Amino acid sequence: MRHLIAILLQNEAGALTRVTGLISTRGYNIESLSVAPTNDPTVSRVTLVTIGSDAVIAQINAQLLKLVDVVAVDDMTSGDHLARELLLIKLQIAAENVDAVGGLLRRVGGRVLSSNPSSFIVELTSTELEIGEFIANVGAFGEIVEVVRSGVLGIARANPRLHAVK
Repeated sequence: MRHLIAILLQNEAGALTRVTGLISTRGYNIESLSVAPTNDPTVSRVTLVTIGSDAVIAQINAQLLKLVDVVAVDDMTSGDHLARELLLIKLQIAAENVDAVGGLLRRVGGRVLSSNPSSFIVELTSTELEIGEFIANVGAFGEIVEVVRSGVLGIARANPRLHAVK
């Protein structure tokens, strides 16, 4: 099963390496990884996606909590949450396809960042599935030059389930 795991981590050198090392040494691949500071400058939030059974992921989460740098862990898969990914994609398109790509972007809520047909860059924030579909569809209008994806970010809909205790 696919798991979306959120981790609060102290901003210390090597902290992220210890987290990813713990997961990879157990034979699990990290499919998506995103790290950024939180509103507390001493803590970063890690959002990662991996695949494993519920029991194994629960064991990994318990082991993560034993790491000195880990403040909190939440397997968001089990709760009501929102998950989104950011896509930046560069295309080479014919001038006559600019309007068609613009129409596709309006339907999915994306926007044009650079409208030069030889380096047409668009931005889309959506679910992984919708981004995958967009990439497949937009390729019909021109050549895909470069694809940059942020990895999944997730947030609980209800009260924060993940917080640092001070």
